[in-house]
Amino acid sequence: MKRRKFLATTTAAAAVGMAAPRIARAQTRFEWKMTSAYPPGSPFYMDGPGSATDLAKRIEAMSGGRLKIQVFGAGELIPALEGFDAVRTGAVEMNHANAYFWAGKTFAAQYFTAVPFGLNFQGMNAWLYDGGGLELWREVYAPFGLVPLPCGNTGIQMTGWFRKPIQSVEDLKGLKMRIPGLAGKVYASLGVDVKLLPGGEIFPALERGVIDAAEFVGPYQDRRLGLHKAAKYYHTTGWHETATVSELIVNKAAWDKLPKDLQAIIENACAACNVVSEAWCQKTNAEAMEDLVKNHGVIAQPLPDEVVKRLREVTNEVLADAVAKDALTKKVHESYMAFMKIYQPWARQSESVYHQRILGA
Repeated sequence: MKRRKFLATTTAAAAVGMAAPRIARAQTRFEWKMTSAYPPGSPFYMDGPGSATDLAKRIEAMSGGRLKIQVFGAGELIPALEGFDAVRTGAVEMNHANAYFWAGKTFAAQYFTAVPFGLNFQGMNAWLYDGGGLELWREVYAPFGLVPLPCGNTGIQMTGWFRKPIQSVEDLKGLKMRIPGLAGKVYASLGVDVKLLPGGEIFPALERGVIDAAEFVGPYQDRRLGLHKAAKYYHTTGWHETATVSELIVNKAAWDKLPKDLQAIIENACAACNVVSEAWCQKTNAEAMEDLVKNHGVIAQPLPDEVVKRLREVTNEVLADAVAKDALTKKVHESYMAFMKIYQPWARQSESVYHQRILGA
């Protein structure tokens, strides 16, 4: 009996000893830094539902305070567009921005923000979460030691603000325009002088005539920047960003040090912000568009059909050229387009009919 009691006690003590490191690891607290490509107080990106600040709060609350994240807007810790390298080198653990800012690092990154004439919000989420998109995104970023996650979406954006209306393809030649991503390459092919400016620099550049046109996000964010005070022609539904994904990148070494439950918390907080941010955009944009047209003399209209047709043609040319030059871009492109081919017929039978028959009624 004494021997059995001794063995039971010894076994229990060993089990406790084995569990202790796991318990200690689970209770370890982490304090991280997150930078952003957008200035402090920027709606959607830095302030409000689904923003970088909201994401950090959700992670802290869901983790019971085990993972605290200090958020820095553009310019507070690093310049606006240096987040990729800051996370890569480990200077900070996280950055909140959009993948197309890193086109100079890898062209394929742009597919994870928006593709001209591409997937809408529902389609983009379907590709990322269930169509292999997220796995490809992580493959693209793996050589840089980064873990990417979708953490927001503006839904469809607007074409942008113009001092003079675009009435033909010829009007694009020589135009100085702020426009990032793949759309910038398309515009450049048509003679546009493309500028890549952080959000905080757009209004002064447009007001002073440094640029002739600018694209940012949508009615609410654009109104807040005051873009309607510098240009009155607002070309609507954006061909260039049919659903614009916000990106969280995490330093891979830091990520690997987290317990699995904290990794899961980050993933689920990002997914929550993805949904609530787009919902916020739908509400605020609807209100802001009505205000801009009724109270600020904004002339809102789509681009002429001939211009859209030419933009689509050049988009296909730009993408074909990029695919021919890089095997990884080709892999991402083929996945995106294959999914889109499946999704489009369903969208035509569901969302398109809704817009035509229900909203148009």
